[in-house]
Amino acid sequence: MAKKRSEFVEYVVDLLQPMGHIRARAMFGGWGLYKDDLMFGLFADDVLYLKVDDENKQHFIDEDLGPFMYEREDKAPVAMSYYEAPASIYDNEEQALHWADIGYGAALRQQKKKPKKRKKKT
Repeated sequence: MAKKRSEFVEYVVDLLQPMGHIRARAMFGGWGLYKDDLMFGLFADDVLYLKVDDENKQHFIDEDLGPFMYEREDKAPVAMSYYEAPASIYDNEEQALHWADIGYGAALRQQKKKPKKRKKKT
């Protein structure tokens, strides 16, 4: 049975449609936020987190926003390269698109850094 998206996830996906082909895909008990096939955000417990890197992280820190953290059994919490989106985006489309673009930019930069996979010779 397919996992049903929350109203919050549906709302954010609709809010960001002016960016292009935006969708959410189920993953690990939450949802990934994608533009085309590139993940630039994630939803956990009805909180949106956007992709960060060295170039954009300070924007989130300046707004006193924290990273997405998860705990592994018997280990210290792990911070991922996603920071909470500011609350101002939920009632302001311009702000929503601005912050989503910041997260998408980090995802694009990361994608460019990844080495291309080579095809196996058969």
